[in-house]
Amino acid sequence: MSDTIGAVLLAAGGFFVFVAALGVLRLPDLFMRMHAATKAGTLGAGLVLMAAAVVFGDLGVAVKAVVVFVFLLLTAPVAAHVLGRAAYYDGVAVWERTHRDDLQGRYDDARGPSAAPAGSRAPGHAAGDDAGTSGSAEH
Repeated sequence: MSDTIGAVLLAAGGFFVFVAALGVLRLPDLFMRMHAATKAGTLGAGLVLMAAAVVFGDLGVAVKAVVVFVFLLLTAPVAAHVLGRAAYYDGVAVWERTHRDDLQGRYDDARGPSAAPAGSRAPGHAAGDDAGTSGSAEH
């Protein structure tokens, strides 16, 4: 019975890890890719760890699996947030079809006028929006 439950948990975990990898490959910008890797990857890893705990049936393995899963739950969102904030601060462009940018204008003063080269898009500006650039058509 524990082998069957372990196989189901392992298959579900493998599915979510696959979805995370597919999201990293297919999503259009860094921020969406990080979201896919963090959410689905953590869930998939947690299911795989639960499968190991069920299949081995040892208290030591179960405790280690729970500790590792809690560590992932605590660190993966924080790491993704810090990396995403740093990428946004550095000027990594959001997807051009993004409708809402809650951070637009919050870091412009901190970067200063020389942070973005002429012709580049600041975060949150749509393609073709030349506000704040030198008027260059190069994107």
